[in-house]
Amino acid sequence: MSQENTIDYFLKTAWQTVANKYNVIASQHGFTQAAGYILINIHREGTPVSQIANSTGVKTTSLSRVLNNLESLGFIYRETSETDKRSVKVYLTELGKEKRKVAKDVVREFNDFLNGSFSEKERANLIKVLSKINELAANYAPQVKIEQ
Repeated sequence: MSQENTIDYFLKTAWQTVANKYNVIASQHGFTQAAGYILINIHREGTPVSQIANSTGVKTTSLSRVLNNLESLGFIYRETSETDKRSVKVYLTELGKEKRKVAKDVVREFNDFLNGSFSEKERANLIKVLSKINELAANYAPQVKIEQ
């Protein structure tokens, strides 16, 4: 089977194209697609780092690097809980709130563009298929045995 005939090839290339487009747009505003996604997931009342990791699916080491970068850019600040020193909440600065709005506007506009390019039936089928792939991938147990 050639790579171009696999479902995961089309999923990966489609997502890579979307992520690259977001990165091009985000770079015009001084941040990255990953940073924009994290900004969108920081709430007014502050958001625990663990919640950001869970909601974005970003691994801890990558998240730490992006948060350090966002902090150095002046988009966020962090506060340690008085009662539990292990708990850290992330807050947006005024500049971070502006960048968060930019990120949200970009996502809305791009999704409006995508939604306008599909019929309701195509969109519903796409969501149904992607949801099924997500479920199947989560439940997949490989049968290939690794030799040692």
